Amino acid sequence: QVQLVESGGGWVQAGGSLRLSCAASGRVFSTFAMGWFRQAPGKEREFVAAISGGGRDPHYADSVKGRFTISRDIDKNTVSLEMNSLKPEDTAVYYCAARNWANPTTAPAFYDYWGQGTQVTVSS
Repeated sequence: QVQLVESGGGWVQAGGSLRLSCAASGRVFSTFAMGWFRQAPGKEREFVAAISGGGRDPHYADSVKGRFTISRDIDKNTVSLEMNSLKPEDTAVYYCAARNWANPTTAPAFYDYWGQGTQVTVSS
């Protein structure tokens, strides 16, 4: 069984920064692709960023490109999302996800494991 636990969410003013972390335990192999998704009230869950099993080939949604950076520490089984220049429209619950495949994808349906989520609120 795989467990994913997010941390680092909170409240920040527009233009500020936050760093989200996801700790993976259980049968999470270094070959698993990892991703971050978010869901705002009344909206569908959307892709934010993903990284391959080897920690390469980061992918970003256009809305966060240049502001967010995904990284992973394979030895510690963690994945992080550094978020800079935050905007009110970034407000959402952010979820960490793991895929039992090395290649990342933007589609939530292709991820096998999910964390409980962490709230990020950006005020204007």
